[in-house]
Amino acid sequence: MTSIKQNINQITHQIENSIQKCGRNPDSVQLLAVSKTKPIELLEQAIEAGQCIFGENYVQEGIEKVQYFQKQHPTTSLEWHFIGPIQSNKTRPIAEHFDWVHSVERLKIAQRLNDQRPSELGELNVLIQVNTSSEESKSGTTAEEVMELAATINKMPNLTLRGLMSIPANVSNYAEQLAAFKQLTSIQNQLRAQYPQVDTLSMGMSGDMDAAIEAGSTMVRIGTAIFGARDYKNKE
Repeated sequence: MTSIKQNINQITHQIENSIQKCGRNPDSVQLLAVSKTKPIELLEQAIEAGQCIFGENYVQEGIEKVQYFQKQHPTTSLEWHFIGPIQSNKTRPIAEHFDWVHSVERLKIAQRLNDQRPSELGELNVLIQVNTSSEESKSGTTAEEVMELAATINKMPNLTLRGLMSIPANVSNYAEQLAAFKQLTSIQNQLRAQYPQVDTLSMGMSGDMDAAIEAGSTMVRIGTAIFGARDYKNKE
């Protein structure tokens, strides 16, 4: 059985190879370790291996981890990303504990995050989730609605619009993966033309990471390949 450190090294090597093939800047893609359902002990192993950016899908579980590391490892600098669907009644704890939110898809959620963000924490970094595949089962705003939502978020004093996120259809064909990711990249380019702070494309997971990087991803979300299979029992 491989260790967490070995897994992270392997994923990092794969990211570096993909970047090199595309001729991109060596430091242009970040690894977001998706740690949902995983125990504290595995996160501590990942941190020992040099990982400091973590993504959580479940509000209460994520907050418990944030608070644990703030208390038990106060000198360890970690960055916490909320990447799951957001219910209106969960915006306050998200705004109070996370550094980034990837899954903003409607104005009501953005407004609540802005209004509930504690001023002492600084601005909350947000990404607009886009449903590029138009699947009813997928969360996200439509490509046509992105610019309007972005314009409103950009005016909110407690939020910083950083870019886009997507979870495209699960296909194994590389060309189809690449086409879906390039659609999001095209929208991102439109955003960057108006908002210079926009610098983040959160797209790509274990099965489509290479295509995402070729298309321009700046942050890949990797979970199982680092931590192993997930246990979804007793989750929200």
